[in-house]
Amino acid sequence: MVYKNMYAAKFLKRPNRFIAHCELDGEIVAAHVRNTGRLKELLVPGAKVFLQKSDNSSRKTGYSLISVCKGEELVNIDSTAPNRVVFEALKEGRLLLPGLPDLTLVKQEAKFGESRFDFYLEAGDKKAFVEVKGVTLELDNVALFPDAPTERGTRHVEELIKAKEEGFEAYLLFILQMRGKVFSPHTKMHPRFAEAVKKASEKGVHVLAYDCLVDKESLTVHNPVEVVI
Repeated sequence: MVYKNMYAAKFLKRPNRFIAHCELDGEIVAAHVRNTGRLKELLVPGAKVFLQKSDNSSRKTGYSLISVCKGEELVNIDSTAPNRVVFEALKEGRLLLPGLPDLTLVKQEAKFGESRFDFYLEAGDKKAFVEVKGVTLELDNVALFPDAPTERGTRHVEELIKAKEEGFEAYLLFILQMRGKVFSPHTKMHPRFAEAVKKASEKGVHVLAYDCLVDKESLTVHNPVEVVI
C-alpha cells in the first residue's frame, strides 16, 4: 500500500491515545495516532516520525502519524494497514496460504458465531476464515503480540478454533509492521491470549507470521517469519 503527502517530523509527546504532538519544520502540529496501543518503546520524545497530511480540511488534526524510526529501522504503526496489505497481497497472489491454492473468492469482513473475521476465502471447495493482527512491538529481536491485554483478540482466536471444528480452514495471521525474523505471542503481557494461540495451533488453525518492507511512503507484505509458540 502507498501513502501520499508524507512529511518527516520529530515526536514530542502523546497527551492521549489518539493525539501526538510533533515538530514539523519548526512548528508544533497535532497528529492523529492511528493506533490505540501503548507504543511506549516507539513513541519516545525526539523520535523521528513520518506524518501524512490530510486532504480533509474539516478534520480536527491536519496529520496522521504513520511510522516511527526505531534505531535504523522504520516501524509502521498504522493499525488500519495490516488488513489492507493482506487484502492487496491475497488479491494479487503474492500471499499464498498453505492449503489454499488458487483463491476464487476474497471477501473482507465475514461474520462467524459471535465474531467478525477479517477475511472469508474460497479456493475450489475449500472455505476459510482469516484473522489478521498487526504487530508493532519488538523486544530482543522477537516480534510480540499483543502490546496490551486483548480480550477481543482472545475471542477471535477461540472463534477460529470453532470455525476449524466446523470444517472451515482457519488462519491467524500476524503481520509484523517492520522487518523481522521471529514472532511469538506475548505471554507475559496476556497469558490467556498466548494460551489460546497455542491451543489453536494444536487444533489445526494455521498460525502464521509475515514481516513487511517499510518505507516512509509504503508498506508491503514481505517474507514468512518463524513462529515460536
